[in-house]
Amino acid sequence: MKIATYNVNGIKARLPRLIEWLDEQKPDVVCLQELKSSDETLPVADIERAGYMGVWHGQKGFNGVAILARGETPIEVQKGLGGEPEDDHSRYIEADVMGMRVASIYLPNGNPQPGPKFDYKLRWMDRLNARAAELIALEKPVILAGDYNVVPTDNDISNPKILAGDALMQPESRAAFRRLGAQGWTDAVLMRHPTNPPWTFWDYQMNAWPRDAGFRIDHLMLSPEAADRLVDAGVDREYRGREKASDHAATWVVLR
Repeated sequence: MKIATYNVNGIKARLPRLIEWLDEQKPDVVCLQELKSSDETLPVADIERAGYMGVWHGQKGFNGVAILARGETPIEVQKGLGGEPEDDHSRYIEADVMGMRVASIYLPNGNPQPGPKFDYKLRWMDRLNARAAELIALEKPVILAGDYNVVPTDNDISNPKILAGDALMQPESRAAFRRLGAQGWTDAVLMRHPTNPPWTFWDYQMNAWPRDAGFRIDHLMLSPEAADRLVDAGVDREYRGREKASDHAATWVVLR
């Protein structure tokens, strides 16, 4: 079973690339981020023609997450994270699918830091950690997949100096991410590629893709019950080089 996470950076703008990837790679479950589309304008019919059913949490022009499954409809469990009622960002959706609990996550960027956006990022990560603790206590296969907007270590970026002041690399962001590991979650890609983890993101600027000046911010975190089934994990990086591609590449895990 192949489960993937893919920040499409605008689902309508990237729809040909998304359908192409679905057709060629045929993942069983897909977590999408940064849809940048309201629920009313999502290209649901196109996705269904490609053989996928989904649950959606859109937002006009910004954010937006979804969970797709090949040949079946995920059963929605939760939209959004509790603890901050005025938060109207579409950044979290959770569903039961194919015998697993899966969450699609689009964590706040947090820039500029310091400032209100960085404070919001840290509060959001606290809320995510609280929900993750509840999910790991279920003692069932759970996958927290998405764009975490955190570069976990200096080994996860081609040049740490370039983003030294960025919210993605601050000690507070990294500490919040490490707390997931302390709960018992496994970073699937790091488990399979412990010394040279593959990049998942290459900026459109500064010739980043041709120079392979990327970093790793898309993660699939596995509960112990899911980690016990881990077969492989990786990144479909070749798609980043295609015409009008997202600046992210799909990141995936294969479970027994």
